[in-house]
Amino acid sequence: MEPLVLTMGWLGIFAPLTLGAIGSMIGVGRGGQAAAGAMLEVEGGYGRFVGVAAMPSSQTIYGIVVMLTLNRSVTLGSSPGLFVLGTLTGVALLVSAAAQGSACAAAINTSKSKPEVFGISIAPAAVIEGFAVFVFVFALVLAGAIPK
Repeated sequence: MEPLVLTMGWLGIFAPLTLGAIGSMIGVGRGGQAAAGAMLEVEGGYGRFVGVAAMPSSQTIYGIVVMLTLNRSVTLGSSPGLFVLGTLTGVALLVSAAAQGSACAAAINTSKSKPEVFGISIAPAAVIEGFAVFVFVFALVLAGAIPK
């Protein structure tokens, strides 16, 4: 039983990065597909589409920071906290990045036909980013309560 508990602690340390990166891949893929399609229909302004498509990559950065914050000796006392905090943070980052990718794709598809709404069309993606920041900040705060 002890090796399983310790393994779960190690999984919790790496989960924010792994799951955040998976979500970023999904989100950037969705946005990138929309950006590529938009480039076929417009004469210019490609840079903004590529920039918006890359927005979900920030969840990987948050995952890296949380992983480094959780990185410590894994003991029977710290393992459950590391597993739960790291895994739940990772899942939230994954879902956030995937949802943000969908919002970015919608913004790209909208603004290719109506460029004047570009700024407001990315507002939903920014709100989703805010939720990822909440998870990030509170994970960092709660990480301090896990025994070292």
